[in-house]
Amino acid sequence: MSILSGKNILLGITGGIAAYKTASLVRFFVKSGANVKVVMTPAAKEFVTPLTLSTLSKNPVYSTFTNEDENTEVWNSHVDLGLWADFFVVAPATANTLAKMANGVCDNLLMATYLSAKCPVYFAPAMDLDMYQHATTNQSFEKLKAFGNIMIPATSGELASGLVGEGRMAEPEEILSFIEADVLGKLPLKGKKILITAGPTYEAIDPVRFIGNHSSGKMGFEIAKAATNLGAEVFLISGPTSQKVSHSLIKQIPVVSAQDMFNAVHTYFNYCDIAILSAAVADYRPKEVAHQKIKKKTSTLTLELEKTKDILASLGAIKNQQYLVGFALETNDELENAKGKLKRKNLNLIVLNSLNDKGAGFKGDTNKVTFIDDEGNITAFELKTKSEVAIDLLNKIISHI
Repeated sequence: MSILSGKNILLGITGGIAAYKTASLVRFFVKSGANVKVVMTPAAKEFVTPLTLSTLSKNPVYSTFTNEDENTEVWNSHVDLGLWADFFVVAPATANTLAKMANGVCDNLLMATYLSAKCPVYFAPAMDLDMYQHATTNQSFEKLKAFGNIMIPATSGELASGLVGEGRMAEPEEILSFIEADVLGKLPLKGKKILITAGPTYEAIDPVRFIGNHSSGKMGFEIAKAATNLGAEVFLISGPTSQKVSHSLIKQIPVVSAQDMFNAVHTYFNYCDIAILSAAVADYRPKEVAHQKIKKKTSTLTLELEKTKDILASLGAIKNQQYLVGFALETNDELENAKGKLKRKNLNLIVLNSLNDKGAGFKGDTNKVTFIDDEGNITAFELKTKSEVAIDLLNKIISHI
């Protein structure tokens, strides 16, 4: 999964021959999981049709301030388009449009949208060799970069005029890779490795039955997704769960029992900068596991249980520079119990939630948490979605590391 998955990309197309490549560029953006809208200059429609781009992007294509159907005049708001976009990509960016961008000349919908955009702006120049090397074009480049716009360099090759040299717009796959690398490189967790545990553990009674709990794994999976969106490489160690995740930065390690999870966690912990243990690990397991299914012969069944290894405490005892986070699900004396767990297990941060709070706990899509750190700071949050809680948690960690 691309770092652009779920992002809104506004593609601005101007009137250069390289506009024919934008059909492929739209396809690459869509395949990356992005939502794509296209705004064109009137001249761009001479090179590629709005119908093609609309079909590929699955969205209307905009080129004028009102649509061209006289019977249903609708205002195409440049402000709304600019605010919708997470990234604005102008490709191809002709010398004419670059000069307008550099000097604030607002004479079409694309330029009005550019001046309204609050997001990062990328531009991919495309023009003939002499135009590309002209002093005024270089002034446009420098001005736009000074504004914070990001230039996707043109490549060298045969140009439409027959000349050979700089001025070819980067190929669509190169534009996609450039933007992905640029976005990833600026993310706060870029280069960090995070270990995350999620879900329940199942402790076997016999080949058929087990002791488990109601954890769905949703919280851990949301943390993993949010961490990758911030640039981290994630080792997601998960007990049995129906949750799904697919991302190039996530390595998922499935486990079943508490001992399986203990072994997996200790395999990866030394490679990590941060460990977030959100799994609901069984505290006890059957001392003896039957090799055959236990038959229902009596009205009662007695199981002797023994403690499982305390994964969180074992990491607290060996951590070096890692930032270690635990979870505490409590039903009484919540704050004091969580503080005690934080200290006993040598954690940097503990996330407390209570089954007494409506909407918190297992299975649901929401959670109500309190952060307690090793400096004594306590931060309580209102009920939020688990995806929002994941972002709050990662922001808290980022502020410390």
